This record gives sequence, structure tokens and C-alpha cells, in this order.
Amino acid sequence: MIKPTLSVLSEDQKNRIHRDALEILSAVGIHVESSRARSVLQKAIGSNVTGGDIIKLPSETVEEAIKMTMPSVDIFNRLGEACIHLPGEAKFGLGVTTLYYQDPQTDRIHPFNRKHVETSVRLGHELSNFDFVATPGIIQDAPPQSVDAYTTLEMVANTTKPLVILVSRSEALADVLDLLEYLYGELSDKPFVVPLMTPITPLFIDAGTSDRMFASIERGIPFIYVNYGMAGANTPITPYGSLTLLMAEILAGIALSQFIQPGAKIIAGCLNAFMDMRTMLNFYDPMSYLLNLACGEMMDFYRIPHYGNSGNAVGWGSDIIAAGHQWMNHLLACIGKAGMAVFVGTVLGSKVFSPKLAVYANEIISQARRISKGFEIDDGSSLMGEIAAAGPAGNFLASDMTLTYFKQAYFQSDVFPAFTMEDWQSAECPTAENYLRQYTRDMIDSFIGEDEKTAIIEKGNAFLSRKYGY
Repeated sequence: MIKPTLSVLSEDQKNRIHRDALEILSAVGIHVESSRARSVLQKAIGSNVTGGDIIKLPSETVEEAIKMTMPSVDIFNRLGEACIHLPGEAKFGLGVTTLYYQDPQTDRIHPFNRKHVETSVRLGHELSNFDFVATPGIIQDAPPQSVDAYTTLEMVANTTKPLVILVSRSEALADVLDLLEYLYGELSDKPFVVPLMTPITPLFIDAGTSDRMFASIERGIPFIYVNYGMAGANTPITPYGSLTLLMAEILAGIALSQFIQPGAKIIAGCLNAFMDMRTMLNFYDPMSYLLNLACGEMMDFYRIPHYGNSGNAVGWGSDIIAAGHQWMNHLLACIGKAGMAVFVGTVLGSKVFSPKLAVYANEIISQARRISKGFEIDDGSSLMGEIAAAGPAGNFLASDMTLTYFKQAYFQSDVFPAFTMEDWQSAECPTAENYLRQYTRDMIDSFIGEDEKTAIIEKGNAFLSRKYGY
């Protein structure tokens, strides 16, 4: 096979980043808000000092924790089938906890509600290049204490794909896992749900994050630990400074997880964004995607599964701004060391979920994966036979190889027709946006109720009604 690959860091550079990250943890330390989490780390470093929130982690303690981590993680679908093995080729997931939903017909923005969860998750289920589905939004048509549970119920009822769960309240994770165990029993044997948690940058593990870690580890399920840096705001403005600080935070999270329980299944990574000081807008830049690859290589260096960027948040909808970032991220992820990439389909600073962008991203991921797979070197005798049969000034229109491979020889879009100029003019010069809009609407309109989905919703509603009293 002839395959394209991309690497960012040399071995010396990986070692340098590692040493600098360890120095940050040993000299500056990490603020640990939870007394329970502090106790775990203090016991690990052999300290009896209490009362201080800042823990300085010796390098040898962090190194010990790295050695305890599981080098691979398997994630299943709801049917118990193995779907994702990390490390491996990049895996993409739809959705993040947005506040609004962009109507694919009008582009108008509406507060996210329970019906939008159903639509978004069904899109993620039907679009073949999404490997898992993440919590797509925070619904605003349910009481606050029940939002996360009802969102998760809609998710699990509308897809069999693996789920990445983000909760709006740290205490809600236990409720969500209780619901899933009620519906499907033990989660740890073949886990199809992966909670995601984010510490506070710089160098702060808040109680909510550590509580989520304890809840996930105690149930024996893998979890994602990812931090979010804004260069010049909560990380140093230089790319190296931002990466190194975020790596130190990741190592602190890894250490905490392994001292809670050796071998706890953690998937780790960082998101490297920027802050526009004029508008206070946070956004991804091409450098973000380069740093994402560097983080992926550092996780490979530690033999820890990676979670990374997804080119989300940028753009005003399914526009050329968003398209450029989707291409940059997905192609680089496929030919680099990236692992899981969640949050695809969001725009306007990740506040809005765009179904049209999700459909377009599905096409981009398909093409990026096509590039990353490379191509085979043809069998010499067959190739020479083909060329000899055609001869000078001949053609290959009816050759054996053409007739065998022409249907899969090149990418064919499900959304956009392959117009000639004349065909395009005859169709009255339509825009690509029109086709994307119509394809997305037709896809959503094709969703129909299913007996299994209805049964899951009814069973889950009954459980949540008893739990919350309404």
C-alpha cells in the first residue's frame, strides 16, 4: 500500500515536552478542589499534608501513573458489537452540548429542545461516516434537574451507535448512568457509553470534574478527559507554551485517574483554541489543528488513547468558513495520530448545532478517509497486460480492470450531482447550498417512528417520572 502519513514531533521534541510538563506539575502544581481527589493524590505521593488545595506532583509519581494506564480501549455499540478500538484510525462523532438548533430550511436559530435531540441523533445514526454520537444540545423544555437524563434517553432511543455523554451538572452523571443501567443492565462489560469531562485551565481540577471521574471509574466504564485552552487567555499565547501547559494538565488527570484505580480506562487529549481580544470570541485556527496532531503524538508516546479536535465551532452555518475548517481538521486527523474527534456539526462558537453542516461533514470525512487509505500497487503482470491490450493510442474503457473497478474507483457524492456545465445551466444554475439544504431536509423528513424506539422512550419516561416526580 502507498499511504500518506503526517508526523509533527521528533522523539527529542516529545521528550522535551514531557520534561517541561513534568516540571510544571512538580514546581507549580495543580489546584485540586475536591478533598476526596486531594486525598487520593496525597496518598500517592506519600504526603500527610492537609488543608492546601494545590498539589505538587513529583515527576516519579506521574511516571508511575502513566505506566498504570491501559494502552487501548474498546467501545461497543448498544447491541454489544465492538465498534471502536483505540488507538486506531481516527473516529468521528456528531454533536456537542449546544444551546441552539439551526433550522436546515431557514437557517434560523431556535432554543434546543427534546425534538431537536431526536433529529440530531438520528442524523448521526444514519450518516455512515460518524462512528459515535455525542450529546448534541442542552434541552430547554424540561426542568433543569432532569435535562441530562431526558437528553440521554432520546439519544439511546434514536441510535445504536456508541454514545459520548456530556452532562450540564456534575451530579447528573450518576442519574444518567442509573437510567442506562435500568434500561440495559451492567455497562462495564461492553461499554457503549463514554462520559466526557473537562478540567478548568490553567491547572485546576474542579470538584465537578473529579466527581465525574470517580463516577465513571466506579462503574468500570471508559471516560474522556479533555482540556480546553485559549491561547493568550488561559494558556500562554505561544503554541509550544499552550501545548505544554495543556499536556501538564492531562498528565495530572491521568495521575488522578490511575491512583483512584490502577488501569482505569482513560481517553485523553486537549483542544487548542485562540481568543480574539477585540471581540472576546474563542475560535480554532490552523495552528489548532497542528497542535491537535502534536497532542495525538504525545498520547501515542504515552501509549494512552487520544481524544482530539473536530474542526467545530467555526462558521455561521454550513458555509465556506466552516467547510474550510472541516477539511483541515478531518484530513489532518485521518493522516496523523488523532484518535476520537467529537463535536462535529457545531457553529457560531459551538453554541449552535447545524444539521446541514453535519451532512456536509459526513461527505468530507468520507473523502478524507479515502485519501488516508492510500492505494495499492497494481500487480505487475496484470498491469502490463492491460496496457499491452490497449496499445498506443488505444483506450481502457472496456478493459477488465475498468469493468471490475469503475464503480468504486472514485468518490461519488450522495448530496451533490456531478453536473457538466451544460447540465448545470439547464437546471437553471442551482447552488450547492440548495442541494445540501434539500438533502438534509429530505433525510430528516424520512425519519419515522420505530417500535423499539417507542418502547425505550416509554420505559425511560416511566423511570424518570418516578425519579423526578413528574
